[in-house]
Amino acid sequence: MAIEGEYEPSTWEWVRDQVELYESTGGAEGNTLMDTGIPIIITSMIGHKSGKVRKVPLMRVEHEGEYAVIASKGGSPTHPGWYYNLMADPTIAIQDGPEPIQTEVRLVVGDERAAWWERAVAVYPPYQEYQDATDRHIPVFISKAV
Repeated sequence: MAIEGEYEPSTWEWVRDQVELYESTGGAEGNTLMDTGIPIIITSMIGHKSGKVRKVPLMRVEHEGEYAVIASKGGSPTHPGWYYNLMADPTIAIQDGPEPIQTEVRLVVGDERAAWWERAVAVYPPYQEYQDATDRHIPVFISKAV
C-alpha cells in the first residue's frame, strides 16, 4: 500500500532518478546502491513541512520481516531532512520489490539499537565510518508492517 498524496521528487537528481527507475520496473532495476551491488529499498513518507509525499532510497537492512531505516546522512553533523518526517509521522511505505507495504517505524535505543546497528554495518560497512565521523548518535528506526 502506497502513501497517499502529491509526490514531490527529491531536489537531488540521483535520488529522483533512482526512485523513478526502481518504481517503474517494480524493483527489477535501480535496486542497488549505484555500482556497489548492495540492495536498497524505497521509503515513502509525508513531508513534515510540505505535507507532500517524499521518497528516499535507503540501504536494505532487513531481519525477520522488519527493516532498519538508518538516518546516517553520510556522517554529517546533522540528521537527514527525512528524519524529521519520521519523527512527525511514523507511517511510511517500504518498497522492497514490486509493491510497497505500509509500515510504522519506531526509534530504537539501547541493546535493540546495538543489535540493529550491527546488522546495518554488516550490510553496509561505511555506516561505522559515518558514525565515527560525527558527534551525533546516528538514529536507527525499525519498521513493522501494519
